Amino acid sequence: MKEINIIAEIGINHNGNIDIAKKLIDIAKDVGVNTVKFQKRTINKVYSEDDLNVPRKSPWGKTNREQKNGLEFGYKEYKIIDDYCKDKKIDWFASAWDLESLDFLDNFDLKFNKIASAMIVDKDFVENVANKNKHTFISTGMTNLEDIKYAVDQFNKSNTSFELMHCISLYPSPPEYINLKTINKMKKVFNCNVGYSGHENGIAISLAACSMGISSLERHITLDRSMYGSDQSASLEPRGFRELVGGIRKIEKAMGEEKLGYIFEEEKSIAKKLRAHIK
Repeated sequence: MKEINIIAEIGINHNGNIDIAKKLIDIAKDVGVNTVKFQKRTINKVYSEDDLNVPRKSPWGKTNREQKNGLEFGYKEYKIIDDYCKDKKIDWFASAWDLESLDFLDNFDLKFNKIASAMIVDKDFVENVANKNKHTFISTGMTNLEDIKYAVDQFNKSNTSFELMHCISLYPSPPEYINLKTINKMKKVFNCNVGYSGHENGIAISLAACSMGISSLERHITLDRSMYGSDQSASLEPRGFRELVGGIRKIEKAMGEEKLGYIFEEEKSIAKKLRAHIK
C-alpha cells in the first residue's frame, strides 16, 4: 500500500499568532505528518461590507471585520512560515478563498493548491487553479455531482494533477452523515485518486477511511480544542494526532497484498506443533 499523505490542517487555528502557528508546525513534524495547510483570504473580497460590519465579539474587537482581520496572516507571517517549514523540512500550502489570495500564494514555491468545498462552485476560480498546473486537493463538501464533474473536467483539460477529497462540511460531522462508501464510488466515477478531509470527532472514522485506499488524509490540528475559533472543536489535539498517524502507518503495513493460500515461514513450525495430533 502506498503511503498516505497526511495533512495537518492548521487553517486559522493559529488565531492570528505566529508563535501558535510555529508550535502547530512543530507538533505536526514531531508526530510524523507530511504536510501542514493554512487558509488565505482577502477579507474585503470574500466578505461583503454589510457582513464585515456585523457586531461580533472576539479577542480582536466588536465587529466581524475585526475578527476576520485578526485571524488573517499577510506576507510577513507567511514568509516566516515558509522559512520555518523549510528549516523543519516539512511542506506547507494553503487553500485560497479568492483569486487575489491564489495569486498571493505564488510568492512561495509551494507544491500544492487546495480548492475548499466553499470554492468548488466558483467556476472562474476553479479554472484559475487548474491553470496553475500544480497538484491540487479538491474538497467536495456541500457539492452535487455536477459541481464535482465540472472541476474534474477543468483539471483534466488543463492536464493538471489532482485528487478529490471526500468531505462533509459539518463541524463536527455526525458519523451517520459521512458515508465513507462514497470514496470508492468517486474512484469509479471519476477515475482518480480520492482522499478524505475529516471533520468528525475522534480518529476512528479517519482510520476506517485509510483502510479504503485513500491517497491523502486531512484533519484539523489544534493545541487545545477549547481555544477560541470555529474549527477548534472539530480538530485533533497533539495526542490525538499522534495516535492517528501511528494508526495510519500500522494500517498501511497491515493492508499488505492480496494473497490466498499463503503460509508464512514463521507459521510452519507452529502449524507442525498444533497439527501434530492430526493423522
